[in-house]
Amino acid sequence: MKELSHLEIPARLDLCSWPEVEKYLEHCKGIILPIGSTEQHGPTGAIGTDAFTAQAVALEVGKRSGVLVAPAQAYGMAEHHLGFPGTMSLRPNTLLNLIHDLLVSLARHGFERVFLINGHGGNIATVKAAFAETYKTLSNSDLLTCENFRCKLKNWFMVSDVFKKAQELYGDREGQHATPSEIAITLHLEPSLQLKQVPLPDPSPSGPIYGPKDFRERYPDGRMGSDPYLAKSVHGKLLLDKAANALTQDLSNFLKES
Repeated sequence: MKELSHLEIPARLDLCSWPEVEKYLEHCKGIILPIGSTEQHGPTGAIGTDAFTAQAVALEVGKRSGVLVAPAQAYGMAEHHLGFPGTMSLRPNTLLNLIHDLLVSLARHGFERVFLINGHGGNIATVKAAFAETYKTLSNSDLLTCENFRCKLKNWFMVSDVFKKAQELYGDREGQHATPSEIAITLHLEPSLQLKQVPLPDPSPSGPIYGPKDFRERYPDGRMGSDPYLAKSVHGKLLLDKAANALTQDLSNFLKES
């Protein structure tokens, strides 16, 4: 999967010219699409955490595999976080249509394998629905490549090695939102965020997710059972490497699927 290095172009779609992409497609039909969210991550976490981490993992996988990485989709389905300033959410149908349109665009150019690396749990159901809509659209298309078009969604934070390491490092203080594992990766990538890490009181325990008003009442500071103060930059480097290792192999297998 080292097609890009042979062509001497970067593993980033946004830094390529269209002739370079056209040449790339002669050798590889795969592309990586990172998707995250712009939402609160507790009193100390960066609002861009989900997009930031998804992009970082995707770029690392792209570097290791030689597969093109599309620009990150930074906005996701984060309706339940709208009780906190700074959150910017797409409605589920908006996100569905957006992902559908991006996938159809890629299919038209001859891409056949789109590997989505996701950083936000709230995106999962909608993205999978977008896959179904895309397959439906392409089944009615006259594009010859469409019958070979496939999508796969992988959540970096659910990678087995990442999950196990997070449990080893943080135990039940990992929680479900504004987790130390994701915060650790942002600390590794952006040292200025270290200044925001301060000891925090016990978080509200993890529980159900409904609308924004209910979420704010259940989880007043935005955390769900998590203690991001436990996050360390060195942890982030390790977790990023584990995620990239596993997803690079997943991508390799995906590109070989018939």
